[in-house]
Amino acid sequence: MQNKYICVLDDTDLIPELCGYGDRNLKAIEEKLQVPVYCRGNEILLESDDKAKQELFSRVISQMRSYAQKGVSPDQDMIITLFNEAESGSADSKKDYSITIPGSSRRVFPRNKNQMRLLELFDTKDLVFAIGPAGTGKTYLAVAKALCEIMQKKYRKLVITRPVVEAGESLGFLPGDLAQKISPYLRPLYDAMESLLSFEAVTKLEETGVIEVAPLAYMRGRSLSDCYIILDEAQNTTREQMKMFLTRIGEHSRAIVTGDVTQIDLPNKSASGLVEASKILKDIDDIGFLEFSPGDIVRNRLVKKIIDAYEKNK
Repeated sequence: MQNKYICVLDDTDLIPELCGYGDRNLKAIEEKLQVPVYCRGNEILLESDDKAKQELFSRVISQMRSYAQKGVSPDQDMIITLFNEAESGSADSKKDYSITIPGSSRRVFPRNKNQMRLLELFDTKDLVFAIGPAGTGKTYLAVAKALCEIMQKKYRKLVITRPVVEAGESLGFLPGDLAQKISPYLRPLYDAMESLLSFEAVTKLEETGVIEVAPLAYMRGRSLSDCYIILDEAQNTTREQMKMFLTRIGEHSRAIVTGDVTQIDLPNKSASGLVEASKILKDIDDIGFLEFSPGDIVRNRLVKKIIDAYEKNK
């Protein structure tokens, strides 16, 4: 009979939090350890005699319990992060990789080691380039970090911008005035913000000028001081636009540039400002670069399979 490893919990009120709705948290642990995990009374059991798995299981359950005691409900993202920390040896440090946004019930956890590295770069570099395929969480983490800093009033303003580049449908044929024409291009940025703060909170921050979302063309001639700045879809900037954007960064400002060099919509793909910047700025100490791979995709397993299929059929 296979040995069982048992975590006994005295604070039984936390057991539903640890197990998750429909035991989803236990299923996430099972998936990581590849052995059965289940709850019985005030015990959470692991069916394995593997000492390494037992130690990892015990450490993760202990940390989940610690979060639950602080009022943070464990979820799949948290569990993935805790396993990544433990497996990389960083679980013993006091570093908290999560992002807590004041006024939000959401707590954002990195879901792989590269996302953890990206959050570290956000804290240590004035300018960060996050480059990689769709679904790796580049924009989402950038927006979460920026909102966290803005809501704590560490910066005066959050400026989010992206180039308006046509990808198969001409702006001239879309209905409405200029604001209505560019709205679909900026919608993904609002989706990210509204998944972290309420629609009403985002609207209020926009109305008071704390958040500004605008096309890249509107950045020319400005000096953005005391701002947190995000340039999204940077692969569609020209060399001139990228240089223009980077030289907008003023005193006490930080900038994050995200993009996917496999989805360049410019007529001349070799003229991408992101491609050029990643080559000529890589040796500057105050600038951080992180490249995600298809293996870092967290949006949906199907997205990873789709990207892999396209890569194989280039």
